Amino acid sequence: MLRRLSLSNFVIVSRLDVDFGPGFAVLTGETGAGKSILIDALQIVLGGRGDAGVVREGESRAEIAAEFEPVPPALAAWLDEAGLAAADEAGAATLLLRRTIDAQGKSRAWINGSAATVAQLRETAEHLVDIHGQHAWQSLTRPAAVRQWLDDHAEVDTGPMLLAWQRWREQLARLEAAERLGAERERERERLVWQIGEVERLAPGADEWPELNAEHQRLAHAQAILDAVQLSVDAVHEGEAAASSQAARALEALETVAGYEPALAEVIEVLAGAQAQLADAARSLQALLRRTELEPERLAELDARLSAWIGLARRFRCPPPDLAAQLAQWQAELAELDAATDLEALQRQAEAARAAFIAQARQVSARRQAAAPGLAEAVTAAMQQLGMAGGRFAIALETLAEPQAHGLESIEFLVAGHAGSTPRPLAKVASGGELSRLALAIAVTTGRSRQARGLGAGTLIFDEIDSGVGGAVGDTVGRLMRQLGQDCQVLAVTHLAQVAACADTHLVVSKAVGADGRTRSEIHPVAGAQRVGEIARMIGGQSGSGAGLAHAQDMLAAALLPAAKDTVP
Repeated sequence: MLRRLSLSNFVIVSRLDVDFGPGFAVLTGETGAGKSILIDALQIVLGGRGDAGVVREGESRAEIAAEFEPVPPALAAWLDEAGLAAADEAGAATLLLRRTIDAQGKSRAWINGSAATVAQLRETAEHLVDIHGQHAWQSLTRPAAVRQWLDDHAEVDTGPMLLAWQRWREQLARLEAAERLGAERERERERLVWQIGEVERLAPGADEWPELNAEHQRLAHAQAILDAVQLSVDAVHEGEAAASSQAARALEALETVAGYEPALAEVIEVLAGAQAQLADAARSLQALLRRTELEPERLAELDARLSAWIGLARRFRCPPPDLAAQLAQWQAELAELDAATDLEALQRQAEAARAAFIAQARQVSARRQAAAPGLAEAVTAAMQQLGMAGGRFAIALETLAEPQAHGLESIEFLVAGHAGSTPRPLAKVASGGELSRLALAIAVTTGRSRQARGLGAGTLIFDEIDSGVGGAVGDTVGRLMRQLGQDCQVLAVTHLAQVAACADTHLVVSKAVGADGRTRSEIHPVAGAQRVGEIARMIGGQSGSGAGLAHAQDMLAAALLPAAKDTVP
């Protein structure tokens, strides 16, 4: 649950720290005092949109921090995996979210002191807080929102169905493209087949080009190689003045006088080594002479192949070494094109993808059909407590002529305003006040259901969702919220004294002008006489009048009394 919300230089708030506890808490105050500012700040620190307009005038940046404890297990696992987990000194899991926005609109975010993205803030928000705004009733007429209400209640995961839908649409797109571009693809296929045929006749090997060039160079210069080798053999070993003969003569002369001059021993050793090396060189040259041939026929073959290779490379405008790779690329393109133009195969793939989607969608439909009566019954029961006695809530699921991404049926909320009437679409039969009460009934019903299953966020926020509600119904609204607060933390911004009287904690937001002449918003908890005075103000009387105070005291006392009808199905 939300433990603390801290604001600095946010809109008209200079500095504010608000502590929250379990149960049902209300925020009240004069219009314009800044009650919704706290909700706006919480939405921003949870990854909502924020811009430079939230920075208090004259300040360089706004800062918002929210502390939650304990952390839901699913979120704790995600935080640990992302390296964002933290624990306080007592070892209890905590979560600290922080976000700053400067005067240029630049935003930064942190989770437990580590830099984070706004997307990561939004992901944490899904596990922490559900916010129902004062215009929540509008969602009752939007198909996407209606589906979400029912799917949440039915515990439906539509992810696999949406993925199957996307795969089906992708296969259909491929099939339609193949049909539309058939002639163009056929021309492209003919071009590829011709190019591949031309190059395949040459059959270039992947590493053949450098080997061809090396062999061609050797054979083209074979006579020059033979002449050079023969000359070298003569100079080293076989000629009259061969180097090996000269070295032997020098070695013989030095050995006759080596006994008289010790320094000659080293020279003799060098000459002996040189003589051995000359002999090795001579043997290698003679072996090369024996195996080197002119091979004019092979040289002609190489000339022809290199000429054909270079000609194809020039025709298809690619470097000769890349010709083999170009052939492989064309072959791959042809295979891909053949697969894309196989209309029968594409048709089979599209049909298989459709069948997979229909299978997923039918599972979703079954869950929706099973959950709809229970949700309708629970909301109908809540309506009886919200000034709509005899009314009935229903959910219509109509099979669509064609499947859609959201499933096989349309979903619509219906309502009958009084006993015996036929339920009809909300927008046609419900007034604005009735829509607000219906939205509240659904929010409370589904919120209680999700909490019971351990799926709901730890904190539910109602931002003036009781707008359009008054009289005795307001007392019921307050009791419902208080009951919901037994299972989770509930925070409500309200103008109804009846709702405020039912709260476990009462926070008053006020606006004042500071010594610097700047307006600022403040918040403080009230209890005892102060709370009685605030309730009296909300009733509409003078907060200091005896009648107003007496009425407020009676309202607070009545809120503490149990009511037999004070239940949420």
